[in-house]
Amino acid sequence: MRAQKAAPAVAPAQAGHALRRFKDFTVGRIATFVAVALLTSSCAQIAAADPDALWKIVGGQCVPEAQASGRPGQCVSVDLNGHYAILKDIFGRTQHLLIPTERITGIESPIILDASAPDYWQDGWNSRKVVEAPIKQPLAANQFGLEINSEFRRSQQQLHIHMDCMRTDIIDALAADRHDEPGQWRWQTLDGSRYRVMRVTSLTQDNDPFRIVARDHPDSQAMATQTILVTGAGPTDEDGWLVLNSGLDIDKGSGTAEGLLDHKCRLAAAPQP
Repeated sequence: MRAQKAAPAVAPAQAGHALRRFKDFTVGRIATFVAVALLTSSCAQIAAADPDALWKIVGGQCVPEAQASGRPGQCVSVDLNGHYAILKDIFGRTQHLLIPTERITGIESPIILDASAPDYWQDGWNSRKVVEAPIKQPLAANQFGLEINSEFRRSQQQLHIHMDCMRTDIIDALAADRHDEPGQWRWQTLDGSRYRVMRVTSLTQDNDPFRIVARDHPDSQAMATQTILVTGAGPTDEDGWLVLNSGLDIDKGSGTAEGLLDHKCRLAAAPQP
């Protein structure tokens, strides 16, 4: 197992400092986004009491249990070599969270861009079975999604990638991108927000979604405002993947793509082709 990376320093007033340093937006607008995040995030109930709740579960309980006994504790699974755990979210029929086993605050952390960083998106994609298990049916690649919120639209101070079913209307809206030229952004409005969409042929190395978005947002302050969603470009992995990106730095940018997931997984009730 690789040595644990040092965690970035977290000041007691981190949220307030983050709001002040993001100069492109008024304090009032950012405050509104934060308030909405706490009301709408699937982690909202536990975050109201403790924004470190996820880390206390993973770092304080699941990892020690896995190291001592090989069992995952409260988590569904713990991959010590891969440096991630999977936890069933308290909300939703199928929703799970992929959470690093190191202390990483979120999308703004430079740790995720390190050359030796784990392939969290690929690991999440390879763990699709945990979402399929509650509905007892396989998901096509474009029916499954992974998503991370911006710093201003999350409720927990530990990086976590949401894993769940996609909304059927979003699947339909993205169908036209199935054969896009890889590596090219194009714009689309989804659920009232603006997103860049890029088809990629892998989720690792230069195609790692964190690195793709960071190329246009090269510092942590800019990355803090971004959201990323990954889903299949078509029904099979051979079609590649779509990386969706939106942020508070664009007109009608969302800072979250979680709403494009369906935490009720309604597609499971639909007739299968």
